[in-house]
Amino acid sequence: MSEPRINDRIRVPEVRLVGPNGEQVGIVRVEDALRLAAEADLDLVEVAPMAKPPVAKLMDYGKYKYEAAMKAREARKNQVNTVIKEIKLRPKIDIHDYGTKKGHVERFLKAGDKVKVTIMFRGREQSRPELGFRLLQKLAEEVAELGFVESSPKLDGRNMVMVIGPTKRKSEARAEQRRRQADAGPAAGQEPVTLDDAAEPA
Repeated sequence: MSEPRINDRIRVPEVRLVGPNGEQVGIVRVEDALRLAAEADLDLVEVAPMAKPPVAKLMDYGKYKYEAAMKAREARKNQVNTVIKEIKLRPKIDIHDYGTKKGHVERFLKAGDKVKVTIMFRGREQSRPELGFRLLQKLAEEVAELGFVESSPKLDGRNMVMVIGPTKRKSEARAEQRRRQADAGPAAGQEPVTLDDAAEPA
């Protein structure tokens, strides 16, 4: 985004002037607006160049730029990339294996990640898509507290795919994890050792 024109770079005969606290001053000659800016030790900044006449505001432009940069930095820090984890199942999966895979799905959802669950059909299994559908429905119901079905089960070639989205955003999950780590503190039941405790008796 290009920088706005400020002070002497504003080359129009008049502007619609806005005061430092957002108050409407009205349409004034640009020379008068510049004089008011100088008297208040502020900058005249063109905030809406396409308006007729352009809108200019009295502000501390250096401070404004600094605050805008800090906000952008904070927004980048809080921005979290969405990660999609994938779990693959077979239609006739063993109960123990199913429990393990479900545990992975729960862990991913708790961490704020989406989970793509894929049922892989082989051979004659392809003629029984309802087996995969029932398995995916069962899984969705069992993890309903942690996630919701974002994309319903659908056939994709030899596979059936469903996407489960986390009920918690990733930023919330991370914040909660940090809180838990902070609360855990020293290992339970262990008193912190001080130098005096560790010292040999005289």
